Amino acid sequence: MRPQALWFLLFALPTPSALGLRNEPAPVSCAQFVAWTAGGMSSQQLDRLAHQRGLGFPLDAPNSAALSEAGVESALLQSLHSITSRDLNGACPAPLVQASELVQQKQYREAQSILQKLITADSDNPALHYALGYLHQQQEDWDEAYDSYQTSRALMPGLSDIHSRLAYVLYRSDDGDGAIAEARTALSIDPGNAEAYRFLGLGLYANRKYAAAIHAFQQSLARQPDSADVFYDLGIALHDKGDVDASAAAYRKAIALNPRLWEAHNNLGMVLHDLGSFESAIAEYLEAKRLAPEESIVCSNLGNSYCDKGDYDSAITEFRELFGKDSSWQNGHSCFARALMSKRDYDPAIVELRLAILQNPSSPDEHRYLGQTLLLVHRQPEAVRELRVAVQLDPGSPLAHHYLATALFNGADFAAAETEFRQALRLQPSAENHYYLSACLMSLGR
Repeated sequence: MRPQALWFLLFALPTPSALGLRNEPAPVSCAQFVAWTAGGMSSQQLDRLAHQRGLGFPLDAPNSAALSEAGVESALLQSLHSITSRDLNGACPAPLVQASELVQQKQYREAQSILQKLITADSDNPALHYALGYLHQQQEDWDEAYDSYQTSRALMPGLSDIHSRLAYVLYRSDDGDGAIAEARTALSIDPGNAEAYRFLGLGLYANRKYAAAIHAFQQSLARQPDSADVFYDLGIALHDKGDVDASAAAYRKAIALNPRLWEAHNNLGMVLHDLGSFESAIAEYLEAKRLAPEESIVCSNLGNSYCDKGDYDSAITEFRELFGKDSSWQNGHSCFARALMSKRDYDPAIVELRLAILQNPSSPDEHRYLGQTLLLVHRQPEAVRELRVAVQLDPGSPLAHHYLATALFNGADFAAAETEFRQALRLQPSAENHYYLSACLMSLGR
């Protein structure tokens, strides 16, 4: 896949006639409808396409049962009954219905096997390639998803939903410009496509155009106001733009629409934590953990909130559980160390601080915390080494100079200690720093 090689002529799109499209698209066949359902197309968009194009199959009892089995919602099925079918001979293909049912059950590999056989027999069917692209997408096989959607686009360039999906894959491939271009192409074909506005917003967000991204998400919600995923995306963009209150409101709306969206609970917890509402943040994290107990980021965030709240026992329990099930998780070591230090459990705290430094070697605070802890267990040479690094990384920190001076003083290097105490006093002229400098000068006989 080479998305960077794509070119999009947004202001000179070919006309429908130049693309070989008819002014009135053919009615939607049952095979198309089921394939689009298997491909994750929203009920709202399926309903729009069916009403725009008409149905090319009868909604008799067998076909209605097949659509229900394929995962078509009852409200959508009821809406389809209001459309007059133009062809009374079409039937829903059983293998495709089975594949769509497997998709609803998240059995993507099994569904993929069926779709690949169907494509072998009907390689020019754009709806089948669209569905296969979605299966690759759900398994995060982005190159394969791109290829399938691209094939679908080549076979049916006038369907906005294919361009929309390509926009999402390009966004996930870190190609913000490509995502924006495909989403705009989708919207030029169908300005009412809510998904295309969402993926336009994601592309703009990837390019750090937060205000434009927020506008695109709002346009998506104007067309599909019950989308929890779009409210979630909106919350992220608002947070990064700096509108924390609006971000929290968007996450709460996402949760109201889909209480099982653990990501929204987690992100709302992060916002509440940053606002200092630790109890509320913990409640959101606990709900996210209940919904997704395997997600390490939730346990890590929960441990951090316990730590910042001062509930060190709960923090220790949470971090031990986290690192017990995911030893490769890289965050939370510093907070875990702080909780351990509160219990005077210094040796394990030192281990955690060294892990924190491995993950973030340029953090002056981590080196200072480690130096302070080494001081507490009388490991003076190691403490001096860590605190020198802390001072080098942040020469404007009075605390780093103070603790380095203390380590040097404890090691009887009074002249060097005097220099560091003077730096601490210069940066922070407190009574405490005056006192320690005086004690150092007395040791020098001055």
